[in-house]
Amino acid sequence: MSDLRQAIDGVRADVCALHELLVRYRLVIWTGGNISGRVPGADLFVIKPSGVEYDDLTPGNMILCDLDGTVIEGKHAPSSDTAAHAYVYRNMPHVNGVVHTHSTYATAWAARGEVVPCVITGQADEFGGEIPVGPFAIIGDESIGEGIVATLSGHRSRAVLMQNHGVFTIGKSPRDAVKAAVMAEDVARTVHIARQLGDTIPIPQDKIDALFDRYQNVYGQAPAGSLDGPVAQTTPDLDPEGLDA
Repeated sequence: MSDLRQAIDGVRADVCALHELLVRYRLVIWTGGNISGRVPGADLFVIKPSGVEYDDLTPGNMILCDLDGTVIEGKHAPSSDTAAHAYVYRNMPHVNGVVHTHSTYATAWAARGEVVPCVITGQADEFGGEIPVGPFAIIGDESIGEGIVATLSGHRSRAVLMQNHGVFTIGKSPRDAVKAAVMAEDVARTVHIARQLGDTIPIPQDKIDALFDRYQNVYGQAPAGSLDGPVAQTTPDLDPEGLDA
């Protein structure tokens, strides 16, 4: 087996398996949502097929595309978000995984077109500040991808709330992007509940910076990888049974 064939098959298996985590953490319903992963060493990525139920996903029915979103291998139509994923991969070479969900609380913030303010330390750890809002864009072409790239370029957050739509996350791997999606929903839910109780207390920027630096560069077992220049985006992976403690 060639190295490229082995790499493609590995990403297919990984992307397929990770969709189960979207179901486990209740980030998707029916056939909504998708995960993609860049193929190492090639201008290719793997993405979920459109409209296929999660129980029916297999490595074999994952779709292989080039970075223009053209299908290279696959018997099914690719996700309707393929053009957006392709645009992200073309314009953010440090990104190796993209996730899209309509998770309830994050999408509720997106429906209001409102950033999630950084008022809990876990959000400072994971996202380094607020979770930003991207522009409204129509599904099916590169418009969503353009909004993702424009909003997240130069931003520490790995999540963006696309107005009136849902949440997109990026990562140094597909699994890292899944973790960002899980954490974005958890943060959106917690901050929403806090605001129902009264005013929230902002965290000073210097404390946000210190928390982010500690989590990204000190926390965990094996710091490695980078998403954004000198700040190492060292996000512990999800283990097979759930989130790392």
